Amino acid sequence: MRAIVFVLAALTLTPCSSFGQTSQMEKNPVSDAVRNILDRASKTMVAAADEMPADKYSYRPTPGQMTFGHLVMHMAGSNNLLCSKISGEAAPAEGKLTDTDPKERLVAALKSSFDFCTQAMSEVDDSKLSEELTLFGGRKATRAAAMIALTSDFADHYSAAAGYLRLNGLLPPTAQKKQ
Repeated sequence: MRAIVFVLAALTLTPCSSFGQTSQMEKNPVSDAVRNILDRASKTMVAAADEMPADKYSYRPTPGQMTFGHLVMHMAGSNNLLCSKISGEAAPAEGKLTDTDPKERLVAALKSSFDFCTQAMSEVDDSKLSEELTLFGGRKATRAAAMIALTSDFADHYSAAAGYLRLNGLLPPTAQKKQ
């Protein structure tokens, strides 16, 4: 009987102590998660922008939708704005983009925005998640809400880019077989 109690106690305490150690090691689970999502998004979103042929950057699925070039320009601007607000660092002072700029310029701006986000987010931690920030149009939100908006934008923007690619007979990067 004593052996059974010992085994049950060991099995019960082992997961708790391991869990406690993991929790103590992860001091910034929210910021770390955002950085991991940022790393993946930068690869897939830039790959999607690279994949679309230059002559299709003026493509829009319907007259009411933005062109693919506008989408890439919007992604770069959104990244710069949100990562600047979240980190408190000034966004890069780049020249004004237009949705009719050449593909090379738009893709370079998108890559640059991800480089800025990666650098700006490197020092962000979870200690100020409840701090209030001013976002689009003077709207107030917490730093946590801005981080959620950033990662939501990644999903929304990539989804739109993937749709544009598919409508042009191209397979989005995340749907392609790994080589």
